[in-house]
Amino acid sequence: MTQSRNLQRLQKRLLGDVGRAIGDYKMIEDGDTVLVCVSGGKDSYTLLSLLMTLQQRAPVKFRLIAMNLDQKQPGFPADILPAYFKSVGVDFRIEEQDTYSIVKEKIPEGKTTCSLCSRLRRGVIYRVAKELGCNKIALGHHRDDIVHTLFLNLLFAAKLKAMPPKLVTDDGAHIVIRPLAYASEADIAAFARGMEFPIIPCNLCGSQSNLQRQKIREMMADWDRRYPGRTEAVFTALQNVVPSHLADPALYDFAGLVAGTVPAAGDGDEVFDPPELPPLGDPRLAFRVDS
Repeated sequence: MTQSRNLQRLQKRLLGDVGRAIGDYKMIEDGDTVLVCVSGGKDSYTLLSLLMTLQQRAPVKFRLIAMNLDQKQPGFPADILPAYFKSVGVDFRIEEQDTYSIVKEKIPEGKTTCSLCSRLRRGVIYRVAKELGCNKIALGHHRDDIVHTLFLNLLFAAKLKAMPPKLVTDDGAHIVIRPLAYASEADIAAFARGMEFPIIPCNLCGSQSNLQRQKIREMMADWDRRYPGRTEAVFTALQNVVPSHLADPALYDFAGLVAGTVPAAGDGDEVFDPPELPPLGDPRLAFRVDS
C-alpha cells in the first residue's frame, strides 16, 4: 500500500504512542513471544499493524503470533482473518470455540452479554497462550477504553479502578499488555480507515445500545466536544495519583498520622487551597499525552 502523507504522519504518531507505552511499562523485552489478540475490529488490527512495524525497528528481538477466537457467531466471515494474516506475513492461530451458544443460553434476552463473553474469551486466550509458549498477551484497549473503565467502576461499581496498561494473569502464568494505552480512539479509527482493514463487526453485543459502557462513551464524547482535552486530562490523572488525598486506609496509613512530622511532598495541607486551574475550555487544557 502506498500511504498518503497524512496516513504516514498518523502512523508515526501512533508508533510514538505505542513505543512510549512499551518503554514506560516495560511491556515487551528481548526474547518475548507475544500473543496478539485480533478480533477483527479497528483496535486490534491497528495493534497488530503497529507491533509488526515496531518489531522490525526495535532494538530488542521478539516474536508475534496473531490469534483470533472464532466464537461461532451466526454469519461470522471465518475466511477474512486467516487471509489477512497470510497477506501480512504474521504467524497466526485461529481458535474455534462456540462461546456464542453458551452466552445466548446463559444470558436472558436483552441482558448484557459482555461479562460472560469476556470471561469465556479470557479462558480460551490464556490456554492458547500457554500452548503456543507465549509469555505476553497483547490486547487492543486504548486510552479511551481505560478512561471509560474508570468511570464505569466509579459510577456503577463504587470503585476507583481503571484498566492497567500491564498486569499479571490470575494464575501468574502470563503478562497482559495494552500497548495502545497512550493512543486515542480517534487516531486509531482514522488509521484503520486509511489502512482499509477488513473490519468484522461484533454481532453478539453490538446491538445492545443500552450498555453502561455506551452511556459512559457518550458522556465523555459530550465533555470532549464542549471542553476539549477531558479524556487526556483524566488519563493523565491516572498517572498522578495522590493516595494521601483519597480515603482508602489500606492504601495510606491515615491512622498512623501524628503531629510533629513533616509530610512528604504532595501530602500536605495544600488541599485547603483553591486549585489553580485554567477555566474550562481554556486551550491550555487541550493537550495530548505526548505534549
